[in-house]
Amino acid sequence: MLWLVSPLNGKARLMVRGRRGLMRRLREAIEPGSRVAWFHAASLGEFEQGRPVIEAFRAQHPQYRILLTFFSPSGYEIRKDYPGADWVFYLPIDTPRAARRFLRTVNPGVAVFIKYEFWLNLLAALRRSGCRTFLISAIFRPDALFFRRYGAIYRKALTTYETIFVQKGDSARLLASIGFVNTVEAGDTRFDRVAAIAEAAAPVEIVERFGEGAKLLVAGSTWPQDEALLAEALGGFAQMKLVVVPHEIAPERIDRLMDILPGAVRYTQITPESDLAGARTLVVDAIGLLAAIYRYAWMAYIGGGFGVGIHNTLEAATYGIPVAFGPNYRKFREACRMVEEGCALSVATAGELGLWIGSLHDDRQAYERLCRIAAAYVASNRGATTAIMQKIFGEG
Repeated sequence: MLWLVSPLNGKARLMVRGRRGLMRRLREAIEPGSRVAWFHAASLGEFEQGRPVIEAFRAQHPQYRILLTFFSPSGYEIRKDYPGADWVFYLPIDTPRAARRFLRTVNPGVAVFIKYEFWLNLLAALRRSGCRTFLISAIFRPDALFFRRYGAIYRKALTTYETIFVQKGDSARLLASIGFVNTVEAGDTRFDRVAAIAEAAAPVEIVERFGEGAKLLVAGSTWPQDEALLAEALGGFAQMKLVVVPHEIAPERIDRLMDILPGAVRYTQITPESDLAGARTLVVDAIGLLAAIYRYAWMAYIGGGFGVGIHNTLEAATYGIPVAFGPNYRKFREACRMVEEGCALSVATAGELGLWIGSLHDDRQAYERLCRIAAAYVASNRGATTAIMQKIFGEG
């Protein structure tokens, strides 16, 4: 099907092209006799979730070479040059023959799947091979195939895993209900990842200049509906400035933002001589900066909540700041918890966002209390990487 639709679909085309000659390229890359640790992520989000474990493994087990595979182009195309792995490839399409050939070529000593991805033929081949296989940062929901009457083949796939590291106890209880007790409630490795990013974040000089003397609302991974809401909500706060990092930076998207946002300037057009004193909005038309930019925020707004779901809230919360987002957030455990704790707010209108901003702007004690709650929430959930490494290898 991928091959059939590839002429019409860019993502399918990348998937077909990236898998062309895959086995040959694997044989050429992996030297016979190499001790290989194989990590697999479906896409970019899963990779970022597993990245702390990959990097801890590399630091503690330099005798292994690391193979990282992706299913989706959105992971592979962005991280194909990731320096924490020795090789980065697409995962082969899950047929019995491809699974056998892949494992013969790679011959991993340990295999780690991140969060999702239950490829039946690959897991069956791993069971036969005897390779130590683990699933980390997993989440299971009651409506998943494993818990249906007709889900026997997927339940059998779970027997491949020596240990399943779940994020929360409800997933462990669901697995126990079908006989799987080889679970560890390790937590969410994303907390470790965002904390590490924050600790290593380099200064972003343009944002420092733009925000000098003002309170910054940093809006990350935004979509058009988010941006319209922000433009309306910020109208009543002349003392605040807005930094918008849109989810997509296609020229037409950036042009639209420049039209609707007050006093907008483009990140890539700012020079050392640019006068930013009169600018109200900074539109970041570059990738890879958002996590570092959050460090300058007085408050953050996370985009996506008027679509299928919000983006990463933890990247902002790790800096100890209040967070707002749209109404579609309930699939995201950390967002729900932050709303319960009071350091995050779901808004449906510009008026709701404006009221919240105003209440915190006028009450410094209330603002600082929410900052402490956000910072404590992230800090208290760190440690999943250490728990996983201790269980697999008996070390931290």
